[in-house]
Amino acid sequence: MRTAISLRREKRLNRSWYGDLSLFILLAFFGAFMVVPLIYTINNAFKPLDELFLFPPRYFVRNPTMDNFSDLFNLMANSWVPFSRYIFNTVFITLAGTIGHVILASAAAYPLAKHRFPGSVVIFTMIVLSLMFSSQVTAVPNYMTMSWLGWIDTYWAVIIPAFAYPLGLYLMKQFIEQIPDALLEAAKIDGASEYRIYWQIIMPLVKPAWLTLTILLFQTLWGTDGGNFIYSEQLKTMHYALGQIIMGGIARAGVGAAVGLMLMIVPIGLFVVSQTKIIQTMASSGMKD
Repeated sequence: MRTAISLRREKRLNRSWYGDLSLFILLAFFGAFMVVPLIYTINNAFKPLDELFLFPPRYFVRNPTMDNFSDLFNLMANSWVPFSRYIFNTVFITLAGTIGHVILASAAAYPLAKHRFPGSVVIFTMIVLSLMFSSQVTAVPNYMTMSWLGWIDTYWAVIIPAFAYPLGLYLMKQFIEQIPDALLEAAKIDGASEYRIYWQIIMPLVKPAWLTLTILLFQTLWGTDGGNFIYSEQLKTMHYALGQIIMGGIARAGVGAAVGLMLMIVPIGLFVVSQTKIIQTMASSGMKD
């Protein structure tokens, strides 16, 4: 009797082909709506100046041209600091800040999630409270700290604060708490050290967390211009250099459109590559006691 009732309930909960089709159309509509800005940016990058200033604006380019990119490359070639230097600065800051934070956040989240020690609750409460403060609120204390350490006008003034990204630590702790304690105890019985548990058990199981964290922090650091910490032109990032190029006035509107596409393409490419891995890992790494 119970089996028949449960089967009826399951049958009611299952969607018909009409429901599946309706859901697919709804998701396709929202997906197309979200991709509109990206398509518009791509089209703008290939529009000549006369199409960029049309009113009402055209969504799709009619006469595509590569002049915007050629003008951009000419301006970059005439820069008194080699543009390759700006690229190196951006890549170094982004990779060092992202990799360092992922390692530091996961290593700190492991004991907070799986070990009880005096002050652990207070530390985690401080981490949660730090999520309430925006970067503008902490700008002055950060500058004073970097100045006291002598790191103003160095890479470390941007990289080290990225290590303390509170959202990453919070995210890693919440994921690590879902790992069964029995699995870690079994590893300890087999003679595994804490470092081995961390690298070979914890990190593979929380792959969705640190991949998501990598995307978030990569996008943040990729778009940084050094803020109030970097003043030397040789240490400036690509975002700053491209921003200076498009400040030449209305005549550089086409160059500005090309710059927008160049700044977007790397973070979007990273997201597209990592998205499938995040979904696959989330689907295959769920564990319960």
